[in-house]
Amino acid sequence: MATKEDFYKILNVERNASDAEIKKSYRSLAMKHHPDRNADNPAAAEEKFKQVKEAYEVLSDPKKRSAYDQFGHAGVDQSMGGRGGASDFGDAFSDIFGDMFGRRSGGSQQSGQRGSDLRYNLEISLEEAVEGTEQKIRIPVLVTCGDCSGSGAKKGSSPTTCSMCHGHGQVRMQQGFFTVQQTCPTCRGTGKQIKDPCGKCYGQGRVKDEKTLSAKIPAGVDTGDRIRLSGEGEAGQMGAPSGDLYIEVHVKAHAIFKRDGANLSCEVPISFVTACLGGEIEVPTLGGKVLLKIPTETQTGKLFRLRGKGVKPVRGGPIGDLICKVLIETPVNLTTEQKSLVEKLGESLLSNGTHHSPQESSWIDSLKNLFGGK
Repeated sequence: MATKEDFYKILNVERNASDAEIKKSYRSLAMKHHPDRNADNPAAAEEKFKQVKEAYEVLSDPKKRSAYDQFGHAGVDQSMGGRGGASDFGDAFSDIFGDMFGRRSGGSQQSGQRGSDLRYNLEISLEEAVEGTEQKIRIPVLVTCGDCSGSGAKKGSSPTTCSMCHGHGQVRMQQGFFTVQQTCPTCRGTGKQIKDPCGKCYGQGRVKDEKTLSAKIPAGVDTGDRIRLSGEGEAGQMGAPSGDLYIEVHVKAHAIFKRDGANLSCEVPISFVTACLGGEIEVPTLGGKVLLKIPTETQTGKLFRLRGKGVKPVRGGPIGDLICKVLIETPVNLTTEQKSLVEKLGESLLSNGTHHSPQESSWIDSLKNLFGGK
């Protein structure tokens, strides 16, 4: 099966493009590649047109775009449905011309608009990311007005049918040879008029407020993961559904550990004596300290793997490992007696003809080869 092209590349937009930029690019490309405008090669144009439409269907939908950003094509293939055939062109051009003349496609009356989705950046510690946590968050949001229950009309009254569009939400206008429909300027497509607006929300049906939510963060999340709280975004207009709240996780840097997917890593200093003679040292893990056996003649930079001491991924899979990198510390603040002992050790190492520094010997041999054996 051929690999699908990146949707952002198809629409010629950046990954951080706004909804308006995506929509503008889609309209331009859809007009350009429509088969009726490419009589010389309609088959190729049709294929390109379908790619553009598929990309727009995903990137114009906040939920699908979020899934695509996290999981690529695998996150949206099953949710898109697909409506192949000639109707694709009709639907797409209906959307384009509808936008050009200020009306919405699909139906004669525009219902209340769904509430906007919101994003909240949540910063947590590495320990909280690994173990999971529950956080209280407070967000500013538009909520349904309590006085009018979201209708926008003063208590005891109700919205009336729009006198201009008679409740259809659209009016017909003559433009040259064409008769087109556009959103009713009086009711803005709702089909309703508010003659006596609510004194609290001034006819908007929504008011500014703050609410406190309890967000459950599952174990194993990492920076960039998003958690959706359905219906916790802004309230919809005229009783329409509320949007969603997306919590974007940011894991703070840790004083000891670094994370790479399911694995953790850290640097562990060891003494010169332990490196030479070997021994056991305590190393930290997120679950407590454990003993690590250091073999004799350990070199600085050697890696030790502690299996199962990493992170269990939030989407399943085996628990990662902890990678410990040992760093040999050179003794400091030596006394005269200690310096003398080190000198004697150095003389002893040089006197018996045995190579005690394999890396240094290898480096010297490389230099000799570089300069012709001199």
